[in-house]
Amino acid sequence: MNIVVFAGGVGTRLWPLSRKKTPKQFEQIVGDKSTLQLAVERLLPSFDTKHMFISTNREYVPTVLSQLKMILKDNIIGEPEMRDVGPAVGLATAILAKIDPESPMAIVWSDHLVKQEDLFRKILTISQKLIEQHPNKIVFISQKPRFASQNLGWIQYGSTVKTVEGINFHTFEDFKYRPDPETAERYFASGHHAWNVGYFVTTPKYLFSKYKQFVPDMYEKLKEIQSSWGTNKWDETVNTLYPSLIKIHFDNAILERLPKDEAFVVSEDLEWSDVGAWEALKEALQKTSTDNVTRGNVILEECNDSLVYNYNDKQLLIAIDTSELLVVNTSDVVLVCRKDSVPKIKKLVEGFSGTQHEHLT
Repeated sequence: MNIVVFAGGVGTRLWPLSRKKTPKQFEQIVGDKSTLQLAVERLLPSFDTKHMFISTNREYVPTVLSQLKMILKDNIIGEPEMRDVGPAVGLATAILAKIDPESPMAIVWSDHLVKQEDLFRKILTISQKLIEQHPNKIVFISQKPRFASQNLGWIQYGSTVKTVEGINFHTFEDFKYRPDPETAERYFASGHHAWNVGYFVTTPKYLFSKYKQFVPDMYEKLKEIQSSWGTNKWDETVNTLYPSLIKIHFDNAILERLPKDEAFVVSEDLEWSDVGAWEALKEALQKTSTDNVTRGNVILEECNDSLVYNYNDKQLLIAIDTSELLVVNTSDVVLVCRKDSVPKIKKLVEGFSGTQHEHLT
């Protein structure tokens, strides 16, 4: 099975650690490895690195090569510019549809944590076999919800249609992206909704046909780009056509339009977390909600429910009598805010454009 690991985002919600030139997926957020490195390592040894592809922005290709020396250079897909997830998945799908159209492909993401790695690999392997039997279907791999999240997408599933090695495959019913608080509470209590984490297994031929069906203008341009893959016309073609693709999320372009009978849903507790924002990182690493999560040279006295990350080894960071606080200290920025104010970070950083602080973005 071919696996595409997406690593092209900027990660404003993890500023000031994550910047345009050094996005979150390349930074040491958990332990001493980047989340990109962790995302690839958790696929081993079940899947061969020669079948792994990295989708990223072209300017990040050297960083990918330096962090993932086991990945073939030809398997790194460099987008000339960011055009949202719809075009990014479409580009990778078009390439795999040329290389190996009928073999299963999996889509995973580089800025997540998955603590149940054995279970994750097991589900991917079983899903691969299922798609080999049903090449015109898709398997969505979701996380059993831990709370009524308003910041994640949700997937609704129905009855169990197949059980393989203890893994239940359910019917697919519906998607909902970022529901309101009341709806999120209802989903959490239903027992038939899970967090849609963006992982799935299908075939390139099937998925590319959905681009043709649902976004035909994008499909035609992707088809032309596809024909240039592996030739000396690649750079010219992708540089010309890819920036002209409409900016649209993959969910809106494809997933929300899929026929219900063409999908299966797996809902398991992978101990998955999206660590694309500071509050999500804290939730992933804490044992209880009142725990402090720290990194670096930090001393906390009478503090609780705070995340304090110090990336400046020459400074000692001390906090006393604080709660529900976020502190991030880098070489050029110190960020201090309430934990529930993290959503305001993105707007703040976007406001730096055209100012004396633009270099900090």
